[in-house]
Amino acid sequence: MKRFALNSATTKRWPLPELVAGCVDAGVSGVGLWREDLAAYGIEQAAARVRDAGLTVTSLCRGGFFDVPGWFDENRRAIDEAAAVGAPVLVLVSGGLPAGSRDLDVARAHVGEALGALVPHALAAGVRLAVEPLHPMFCSDRCVVASLGQALDLADPYPPEAVGVVVDTYHLWWDDQVWAQIARAGRENRIACFQVADWVTPLPAGVLLGRGLPGTGCVELRRFREAVDAAGYAGPIEVEVFAEEVWSRPGREVLDEAVAGYLAHVA
Repeated sequence: MKRFALNSATTKRWPLPELVAGCVDAGVSGVGLWREDLAAYGIEQAAARVRDAGLTVTSLCRGGFFDVPGWFDENRRAIDEAAAVGAPVLVLVSGGLPAGSRDLDVARAHVGEALGALVPHALAAGVRLAVEPLHPMFCSDRCVVASLGQALDLADPYPPEAVGVVVDTYHLWWDDQVWAQIARAGRENRIACFQVADWVTPLPAGVLLGRGLPGTGCVELRRFREAVDAAGYAGPIEVEVFAEEVWSRPGREVLDEAVAGYLAHVA
């Protein structure tokens, strides 16, 4: 349990005060937060509530979306927010193709340039940028980085303490190269965040909300955990699920099932 962390997206409709109290009661010591959590309660107030409860913020979601005008200033704000709440990692979702474009190569190159522009601010703030590859079905509108290998290639020009990658089981389970890329990420000290969710079919309309709690789908979750362990990652393991069926349930019920699934299928 010492590595288990609840990403607040999993209990999306559980207000932050109740989430904090529920985690403390359940013996959970780590929480991954979203910027929406901070906006709802105020950055200082949210940080104080989590800190006073003895919880650790494992990551902040999210920055990125480099295809949107104003991305530079918005991401600098996100870095500052991560530092303010004590999150060591800012998760980046790169964004999709710019409007009217079909050129993935140019879009991915822009992600690399954007990282370079943000690295000085991230280093000064003590926040590690974590590039998250998403499943290829999100490539057009949400994330042009579609594999762990692509994420590592984008991180390569920058110091590992400044830019790492996210290993998310939901997005990477399909890739037969993922095991070699996890090993590469370990050699390069690039694993900044490890998130687990299961793949459940059929996918819902819109596909975004198709994740399952650990043990409810088809992903070899323990194999992923063993792979990141072998690569030298010893940090938090966040359960991060987007699913309307999960969100509609009481937060504590979801937390308990997430813990049980984690113990049975991940740990």
